[in-house]
Amino acid sequence: MFSNALTENKRKHEKYEIFYFIFSLMLFTFSFFSYCTFFSLFFHFLSYSPYPICASREPSAMLRVRCTLRGGGGVLLCLHRTAQYRYPSGPERVLTRSLSRTPDSSRVALKLQTRLGVTLLVGVGLLGAWWWVEQEKQQRRQRQRVEQLRTVALGQGTFSLLDHTGHRRTKQDFLGRWVLLYFGFTHCPDICPDELDKLSTVVSALDRDPALPRLQPLFITVDPERDDVAALARYVRDFHPRLVGLTGTPEEVRHAGRDFRVYASAGPKDEDGDYMVDHSVLLYLVSPDGLFLDYYNRTKSPEQIADSIRNHIRNHRNKSRPV
Repeated sequence: MFSNALTENKRKHEKYEIFYFIFSLMLFTFSFFSYCTFFSLFFHFLSYSPYPICASREPSAMLRVRCTLRGGGGVLLCLHRTAQYRYPSGPERVLTRSLSRTPDSSRVALKLQTRLGVTLLVGVGLLGAWWWVEQEKQQRRQRQRVEQLRTVALGQGTFSLLDHTGHRRTKQDFLGRWVLLYFGFTHCPDICPDELDKLSTVVSALDRDPALPRLQPLFITVDPERDDVAALARYVRDFHPRLVGLTGTPEEVRHAGRDFRVYASAGPKDEDGDYMVDHSVLLYLVSPDGLFLDYYNRTKSPEQIADSIRNHIRNHRNKSRPV
């Protein structure tokens, strides 16, 4: 089955997911301790002042950073600073001012600044490494998904159906174009209209990007007994203007659905002769080469689907670009 093939391929890559999880956890730990060190040095630097108001023979400022662990592993940094200022006068003031400007004080300040700079660079480097690992993880997931879907071998056949204008259309007519395909029926009360609305939203969103090719939306009926050419012509008017409705004989429709492993089963008829059709609810993405690339179920939003299609178009262009 379609889902079983994906599950078996997914298990082969579980070890890569574990590796990336451990590596991300290590980077997070290093980043946490790095920034703890940064803030510690930063607060220590604030506690040092070369001015006479903070330099006396008594402690002029006390800086304390208290880390209190809370439930869930959070860290609360509470800064308590109490200052006692003593304004010296006379010879003591002159002595204090001279002490605050000694070369040792300048060296200490420079050393603290150097440590702060190194800590900041290390933290930025760790964050950059974490971002790179996340990008590699997403790309690897995308490649794995494409490999899994290719092993399923969907949509590699052909079809010959009538469109909603009465013209015979085959799969070869859509080669060279990106196709977003949905199987449904016109008497569907809610699911099919919702999915076709989603399909239309995705196509319109991608149309607004001039750098992307036009996406061709297709609707193939799973109820050829009722969905003839005239019924499809009335139905597709409510959705995207480029939507093409396809129908045919029961055998032709079954052949097209079987190529994409679409499940469709008509229910019992009521006293008025009406009936429902239980069927797969998926959107299929087909490349300009006529190959099935991806599918999207009802949980995917139009934004998620549009982002996925953009990535597929980008990857397809990179593969087609001559080296």
